[in-house]
Amino acid sequence: MKSLILTSALMLVAPGLALAQAAAEPAKKSAPAAKKEAAPKKEAAAKPAAKPAAKSAEAKDKAPAKKTAKAEPTSSRQQLNTAANQVATGLIAADAALSPEEQAIAMRVHTGRIACELGAFVNVTADAATPGRFTIEGKGFKYHMTPVVTSTGAVRLEDAKGGAVWLQIANKSMLMNQKLGQRLADECMSAEQTLVAEAAKKAPPQSVFDPAPAATATATTK
Repeated sequence: MKSLILTSALMLVAPGLALAQAAAEPAKKSAPAAKKEAAPKKEAAAKPAAKPAAKSAEAKDKAPAKKTAKAEPTSSRQQLNTAANQVATGLIAADAALSPEEQAIAMRVHTGRIACELGAFVNVTADAATPGRFTIEGKGFKYHMTPVVTSTGAVRLEDAKGGAVWLQIANKSMLMNQKLGQRLADECMSAEQTLVAEAAKKAPPQSVFDPAPAATATATTK
């Protein structure tokens, strides 16, 4: 009787064990599949993270190239400006050079505050920056003038741009504007010219451009 009871009990339990084993096997098979599916997701997540890093590296590589490209035009402009300044300096130096005749005329120019007719004054100043040049300034005008050789021997200064001419003879000077056709200052006399003019009243010179020795001697003794 006992063996019959055990046999019947095993027969009842066996189907339950078989069902349990059948349920466990799909769970075991699904676990590796889940692991395999999770792994590609991690790889997929890692790939997008790598792209921004690569982009930032490329951006760093490109940034210095842009800076150097901008720096090159600046350098070339500086070189051009330097070359232009050197050429301009050379032209100014060449223009500033006077001939021996012009230098001799410049040494004869009377400078200072010179009185003219009608109470006017003219200031004649030597240009320290360009030896041999002069600035002649008065009420309403200012000229930068250069010596010019003349056939008469008179002292002549010209401002080619302004059209002005300064004529200096033994006993007086005058300033004319050839463009306007006007005399800007007349009967201008420095201290030396005043002495020559007074001496000429007693002993008129042979030429107003070159006073006679007698007139010069009289002017010196006064």
